[in-house]
Amino acid sequence: MDIAPRYVDVAGAAVYLGTGERFIRRLIAERRVAFHKVGTHVRFKVSDLEAFAQAGRVEPISVRWSGGKAVA
Repeated sequence: MDIAPRYVDVAGAAVYLGTGERFIRRLIAERRVAFHKVGTHVRFKVSDLEAFAQAGRVEPISVRWSGGKAVA
């Protein structure tokens, strides 16, 4: 039985968000994402990473075309 980890490290967070580790470390430095310190290690709760990703969600708009130009 394979159980998804509840916490991931910086490398795991980068894979989960589809970014590089450097971006994750910048998010930590700027305090833009929730994280946990375990001694000297940094860990992320998967649900916190998902909340961070959802916070950046942009809903699509419907576009109409008029005279060859897009009109919102």
